[in-house]
This record gives sequence, structure tokens and C-alpha cells, in this order.
Amino acid sequence: MGDKIRVGLIYGGKSGEHEVSLQTAFAVLQSFDFSKYDVLPIYITKTGSWRKGPYLDAPVETKTQLLLKTDKSETKKQSEQARISSLPSPTMPQQLQIFDFNSEENSKITGDVDVIFPLLHGTNGEDGTIQGLLEMANTPYVGAGVLSSAMGMDKTIMKKIFAHEGLPQCIYRYFTKHQWKKDQSYYLMDTEVAIGYPCFVKPANLGSSVGISKANDREELIEAIGEAFKYDHKVIIEEFIEAREIEVGVLGNEEPEVSVVGEIVSSNDFYDYKAKYVDGESVMTIPAEVEAETAEYIQKLAMKAFQAIEGTGLSRVDFFIDKTDGSIFINEINTMPGFTPYSMFPLLWKHTGVSYQELLDRLIELAILRYNEKQNLQYGFDAE
Repeated sequence: MGDKIRVGLIYGGKSGEHEVSLQTAFAVLQSFDFSKYDVLPIYITKTGSWRKGPYLDAPVETKTQLLLKTDKSETKKQSEQARISSLPSPTMPQQLQIFDFNSEENSKITGDVDVIFPLLHGTNGEDGTIQGLLEMANTPYVGAGVLSSAMGMDKTIMKKIFAHEGLPQCIYRYFTKHQWKKDQSYYLMDTEVAIGYPCFVKPANLGSSVGISKANDREELIEAIGEAFKYDHKVIIEEFIEAREIEVGVLGNEEPEVSVVGEIVSSNDFYDYKAKYVDGESVMTIPAEVEAETAEYIQKLAMKAFQAIEGTGLSRVDFFIDKTDGSIFINEINTMPGFTPYSMFPLLWKHTGVSYQELLDRLIELAILRYNEKQNLQYGFDAE
């Protein structure tokens, strides 16, 4: 490793949260301490092709804006092989070319970055897939590992883990598209008996409130389920609670720390994609106006949730406080939360005493530390 740490920044992706990732990447690219880092932008188009830019040693805005633009030609229907062969430069960093078994260089891949920062939200970003690729490439990377990413992404698996750990949750039901097609009447009745109206319908594997609907009757429920199935093969339905939305940041590996507690007051009926990213009218209150004992309790639950999925690096944990009786419920954990300087996670840490630039430093340190610790593991049996 040279004087500077070489960071590969992966963003974009074949995901419903592609645009959110672009916002995050732009903010991060502009905020690195370039006296410490050289940054290699690596863009994945909406159709899954990779674009590698030049190393940046300064926050050059014009270059960054160009790198964030989607290649419109990629929207054309072409075969995967045709797309790959048409790329003007290497489609991914050298150390990620692990599937090219015909390459003479395959046996001596050393890589051209020191650590990867995957700023990918949603599908193929938070679900363990990019993490698995980076594990195969034996490359340090920021954030949760394969298993914890997968558990955090799939809301049904996540809720089962939380239930096992005794974390308080809302009532929920889930089913796959196959199950829904086979017996709609059963799942409608089960939802109405167990949860009732209104209720929330969500894709089980997606973030940033994409595909989420509130249903007030059976007709709206059927429509909401159809909308959610556009984004995933599995749907989760949750009870509606008139609640305050509370969020906590977690940072660390084996000994994580928690941030102050923040609150979101949505500009919409609920905190959907529009309220998060479009209208700009939702309000964040940091720290949240809650009793000290309540804040401490929520922080402990956040820590427990992070450790339940064996989290590393960072996570944002979201909660509900019932406005009627003050009951507290965990909603979900997000292993790659929005990361612009104005997103909740960095703001929570800013109010805890960690600046945005310091946050980037900490995350890279944690990634390299975890990688170095894993290198001490033995992966084969030595008979001697």
C-alpha cells in the first residue's frame, strides 16, 4: 500500500434504487480527503454493465457529473455478450476480473485498489451479491458482509432473526408471487384477520421505500400487492401504527457504537420514496425529542439488532414509537443507508461528534481491519 489509500467507489447498479446510489456517490466523491486517498469511480449501468473511470486525486465536479450519467445506449435490448464487447475500457477493476479463466494474468491478479466502497443501494448492492463477489476477489470492502447484508435486505428473514432475539415488532405476514397466484383468497383473508386495515404492503427485498403502498380496503390491498410484485417475488404486509419514526446509526465491527437518536417527520402520509428524495419537505429532528430513558432503550435495541445480523461497518436501525401508548417497535435495519451529507445516517453521526469526512475515514479503517483479521483464518487442512 502506497502513501495514499486507493479506494474503488462502486455505484449505480441494476436496481430500483439506481438514482439514489448516484446521489450518494456524488456526495462521497466530493467529500474524500484527497491528501489521504486516490479514488477510482466504478459505475454500473442500469442494465448491469461496468464502467471504470480514471483515478481522481481531487473532487473534480465536471468529471464526476459525467461519470454519473447513465449510458443511454445501454437501454437498448442487446445480448449481454454484445454489451460487454462494446465497452470502451475495462469493465471492472483488475481484481474483479475473476471469471476470465482464459486470461494469462488470471494467476497473478494483484488488484489496483486497496479497498472497495460499494455505494450500491437495494438489489445487487445490499443483498450480499456484490459482497460475495468482493469476498471471492479477496478484496477489502466497506460495510456488512455477505450473510448480514442478505439478512438485512430480506425483510422476512430479518424479522425472523429479530423475533428470535426478542426484539419487539409489528404484526406482519408475507408470501411469494407463486403462493399469491395459487391462493389469493387465503392470503387476503389471513391478512384481514391478522392485521386488518389500514396496512402497509412492501416488496420484501428493496429499500428506499420503493414499491410501498398503504392499503385501506381489500381493493387497495390487491392493487398494492400487484405494485409490490413489480419489484420482488416476495411481498410483506405490516400493520399500520400511528407512530413517530425514530432512527439510530450504528458504526463499528466487533465493538460497535451507536449515535444519538433522530426522528423523521414525513411530508407524506408515510415516509415513501417521494417524501425521502423528491419533495424535500420531510423534517429531521436530531436529537429526537424523547425522554433520555427512551433514547437509551432504543439505542440498546439498535445495538442488539446490529449484532443479531452480525453487522459490520455501518447500519441505520429504524423504529416506531406508538403515539397512543408509547410502545416501541423495531421496523428494520439498513446495512447501506443513504449517505449524502444531508442523509439521516451521516447527520446522526455529525450530532454525535463524527464529521462526514471522519465517517468516511472510520468506515475505510473498519473495512481494512476486518479484511486483515480474516487473513489469519485457515482455509485448508494441514496434515502436518
